[in-house]
Amino acid sequence: MIAVKEAFQAGLFQRQHWVRNIISGVIVGIVALPLAMAFAIASGAKPEQGLYTAIVAGFLVSALGGSRVQIAGPTGAFIVVLSGITAQYGISGLQVATLMAGVMLLFLGLTKLGSIIRFIPAPVITGFTAGIGVVIWVGQWQYFFGLPAISGQHFHNKLYQLLQVLPDFHVVTTLLAVTALLLTLFSPKLPGMRRIPGPLVALLVVTLLQSVFQFSGVATIGSQFGGIPQGLPEFSLPSTSWDQVIELIGPAFTIAMLGAIESLLSAVVADGMTNTRHNSNQELVGQGIANIAAPLLGGFAATGAIARTATNIRNGGTSPLAGIIHSLTLVLILLALAPLASYIPLAALAAILFVVAWNMSEAHHFVQMIRRAPTADVVILLITFLLTVFADLVVAVNIGVLLATFHFLRRMASSVEVKEATYQEVHHEIRQQGMLELPPGVLVFTVDGPFFFGAVDQFDRILANTHTDPGTVIIRLKWVPFIDMTGLKTLASVISNLQKRGITVLISNANPRVSAKLRKAGVIELIGEQFHCATLQDALSAAIAHDSSTQPDLPAQQMATKHRPEDKATDV
Repeated sequence: MIAVKEAFQAGLFQRQHWVRNIISGVIVGIVALPLAMAFAIASGAKPEQGLYTAIVAGFLVSALGGSRVQIAGPTGAFIVVLSGITAQYGISGLQVATLMAGVMLLFLGLTKLGSIIRFIPAPVITGFTAGIGVVIWVGQWQYFFGLPAISGQHFHNKLYQLLQVLPDFHVVTTLLAVTALLLTLFSPKLPGMRRIPGPLVALLVVTLLQSVFQFSGVATIGSQFGGIPQGLPEFSLPSTSWDQVIELIGPAFTIAMLGAIESLLSAVVADGMTNTRHNSNQELVGQGIANIAAPLLGGFAATGAIARTATNIRNGGTSPLAGIIHSLTLVLILLALAPLASYIPLAALAAILFVVAWNMSEAHHFVQMIRRAPTADVVILLITFLLTVFADLVVAVNIGVLLATFHFLRRMASSVEVKEATYQEVHHEIRQQGMLELPPGVLVFTVDGPFFFGAVDQFDRILANTHTDPGTVIIRLKWVPFIDMTGLKTLASVISNLQKRGITVLISNANPRVSAKLRKAGVIELIGEQFHCATLQDALSAAIAHDSSTQPDLPAQQMATKHRPEDKATDV
């Protein structure tokens, strides 16, 4: 309830703010009405289940989430995933998967993992949202054109069959759908209609036409689903078995991850519009509770809805009160106007989803990213997009994130530099020791960058293959922010190989965090505590003292002579 607490502390629940939040909540509730039903039908559920989801999730996320203005409910991003689950496991399986996803989201929020979700790369997000848009668009052809039912599990099979039956489109259904599409797009641009949601205008006009003229052959909510029950849902546990629960772990995880991404993206958009800052972990807690409660009250998966959240902000919503009013508005509509929903043509809902699919695809941003983004990001974008459309959303996101991760690691590894330090780089430390040059037989190697598994190859190659056999090697870790276990093992291996060649190894300038890991991994024990130095000056002193003890007859002037350039290892 962080958002509620912050809104209360900011005075947003005072009477002067009531009117604007109530008006905004009513408008968003009206906007959510056709969308909730359309998303439910496209997900394989009944239209009233979309309304139940919007009511329950909208109320709980507003009351318990981490954003003051977030509006939650069924969204287009879920359609591809939920329709597949419904087709394979039925509506009860979808509700069980939703409940399990709610538990996962709650766990993510309580364990403070909300911030991690936000690091999914932009090409992956753009790729799968654009792919979802294409899948939704093609998936609504049947209702938009009044086509016969088709079969097929994969996108290319469905597209091929739709193209085959497209010449058999139903003329009246198509005309109603085109009318709804035009009204959705252009009615807000008419004089005096700016504040009336286009989807609502389309739904009312096309439903009125169907109820008056009773066009034959036009599929409606009444003919397909028997209408919408008048009243609120009852509490019930979805039927399932342990075997099905195990099978649904994967789909539930997909719902949870997609829900987390979508809700946090929506919250970020809201932050930019309101100049506020949401709490990502609390938002996931609210989303988790909402997804646990929704299937117990007849609904299914929900998340933050970007379009409805933006509508809330544009119409003056500033506090969770607007989201709560949005839910109450849907309750009143469900109780008072449910019988009239029987006349709603599915073609009108398909037209609304056409617009949703276009907005989700962000075609302009997609093309712009292809034209301007680095080549690797473009490849990740296109692979994620194509896999979303032709394979599976889960596969697309997993492979997209893996590719982005590998690309990032490659760039990080290439940014790590291991080289022999030049006189110009260490002259300050040398002069502090009263010397003009490095002592003979002493090489200083500098590691610049994170010493992780992606960078060990370069380190191993440079240090283990020095062209000379100096008496002493100083490994300077001043610019190493962290080191992982692979780096520690490689460092120990290189030190052992150098010691076998009779070379003394010292480590200098490691920060406290890196030093602690070196000690724990036994690297300090391997070189000796006296050779673990805080500064390069200390390391030079230790090296000179060691050489003096092992070579007591070495002339002092030779100790202050720099080794010859031809004896230096090649810089990298």
